[in-house]
Amino acid sequence: MTEPIITLLIVDDHPVVRDGLRGMFASDPGFDVLGEAAGGVEGVELARRLDPDVVLMDLRMPAGGGVRAIAELTRSGARAKVLVLTTYDTDSDTIPAIEAGATGYLLKDAPRDELFTAVRAAAEGRTVLSPAVASRLVSAVRNPAAPAAKVLSAREREVLELVARGTANREIARELFISEATVKTHLTHLYGKLGVKDRAAAVAVGYDRGILG
Repeated sequence: MTEPIITLLIVDDHPVVRDGLRGMFASDPGFDVLGEAAGGVEGVELARRLDPDVVLMDLRMPAGGGVRAIAELTRSGARAKVLVLTTYDTDSDTIPAIEAGATGYLLKDAPRDELFTAVRAAAEGRTVLSPAVASRLVSAVRNPAAPAAKVLSAREREVLELVARGTANREIARELFISEATVKTHLTHLYGKLGVKDRAAAVAVGYDRGILG
């Protein structure tokens, strides 16, 4: 019996990476790349419109970060499974991505066959982690106090990241698809968790603890 074709959406801000991935998957009849996006915001829109089985998601992108996009897809109940494919494996990257709803997490130096296997597993809803990421997550579970970024929830981190860019509450609300009142609530919570009283202090503590890149 022929296995069903797995449909893909590639989200990465580097055209060369997107071209390479598209060419790689085009070489195997078991995959079909439906589209590409250069950032998280566009990726969410295309995922909703194209309804792929798997989204290959980079994390750090100028046009909308991957964690925020993963959280939005999870919140909206999108069918697609998200497989993170990035060069970053720090706690501040891996843990938020998994918390946001990523099905798997691979590094871009993964061999072709490993990537194909991971995509097939993700399409079936199975978790796939690179050895380095798996080791970090195990350490985080055994020692929850270790990653400073875990103090804040995924949404609170998103708000803090936008605050660090100088984004006003109204713009934060628009970008995260939430109300301005909800933004203020998140700010109140993260101020309490970080032990600060204003935006500038929150950003300073965020960098000091490694919550912000």
